[in-house]
Amino acid sequence: MEKSQNKIDIRYMKLSDVDAVHALEIKCFTTPWSRDSFEQELTSNKLARYMVLSVDDEIVAYGGFWIIVDEAHITNIAVNPDKRRLGLGNRLVQGMLDEIEKMDLVNVTLEVRDSNLAARKLYAGFGFADAGRRPNYYQEPKEDAIIMWLNMQ
Repeated sequence: MEKSQNKIDIRYMKLSDVDAVHALEIKCFTTPWSRDSFEQELTSNKLARYMVLSVDDEIVAYGGFWIIVDEAHITNIAVNPDKRRLGLGNRLVQGMLDEIEKMDLVNVTLEVRDSNLAARKLYAGFGFADAGRRPNYYQEPKEDAIIMWLNMQ
């Protein structure tokens, strides 16, 4: 993908994006969220913020976070497997962190599979540090989560 030839856009998710985001969720995760879960996040959860990254108007990545007091808890980040290793995950995380910074949130946290070395490396590149472990957090397959934290100040 030539960046100069593709229109890349990062914006807040809309209800009209839910079908595309859910299809991406199914492609990326062994225990995907339901379509209704995304719809509820957008319509009922006042603490939730979700963003999409599109290439030439096709949604190829999304991420979400909850605002909890003065912190952001990243709930999920997904990049279409066919579009990985193109820097899109970096762009999405940077876009999310830019929005989190505008909100004057102090810390950002997330959980990531222990075996997901690519994601852990991505987050570490933004300054996230390992802060703990949640045993058997993921069920299919069963695996520990690594808790990562980033101080925004």
